[in-house]
Amino acid sequence: MPIQKIKQTLSLKEAVESRRSIRNFIQETIQDEEIQEIFSLVRLTPSAWNIQPWHFHIIKDVQLKEKLQEAAYGQTQVTSAPVVVLISVDMENSINRLSETIHPGISEDRKQIELANLKSVFEKMSKEERVAWGLTQANIALGFLLLTIQGLGYSSVPMMGFDQAKVNKLLGLPEHVTFAAMVPFGRPDSAGYEHHRFDLEKIITIH
Repeated sequence: MPIQKIKQTLSLKEAVESRRSIRNFIQETIQDEEIQEIFSLVRLTPSAWNIQPWHFHIIKDVQLKEKLQEAAYGQTQVTSAPVVVLISVDMENSINRLSETIHPGISEDRKQIELANLKSVFEKMSKEERVAWGLTQANIALGFLLLTIQGLGYSSVPMMGFDQAKVNKLLGLPEHVTFAAMVPFGRPDSAGYEHHRFDLEKIITIH
């Protein structure tokens, strides 16, 4: 059964220009079909070597959101939003499934060479380096998620202000799992602040 599209979508330019960090949301239910539509696009996020080291925990349960709010130092957007997404990274799991990331269109010989190269790269990294690497990739997915949410008619706010150890326990995850962000989203109940960004000459250098 095809996933039902979410109303009219914004162009990429419209999504970028209209996105704001929203902390108050309309109290309405977001259907699972709509969530699937969002993540059917987010799953196309690119990553180095196609490792895809992210996992998206989609929280709709009211009681769990209340506990997440407590772990997020009382920030009210967590319970105001109908849905909260947590982007986690488990590099141990990612390394264990490296063979799944290699394109099926290549030959078996080439596949084994690539797999050996990938294992060698990650074996040379420390645990901390692997975690940092995974988080840089997950941040690409975070950007895709924020723009997809906006482009499909919702609003969001990316958060890093939360106790990761408490969230690990709430979700029943191993201690080594880390998080790139917490993202509450829904229909906005406030306009948010206008953009306040550096001018181009402060952030780009054309060589």
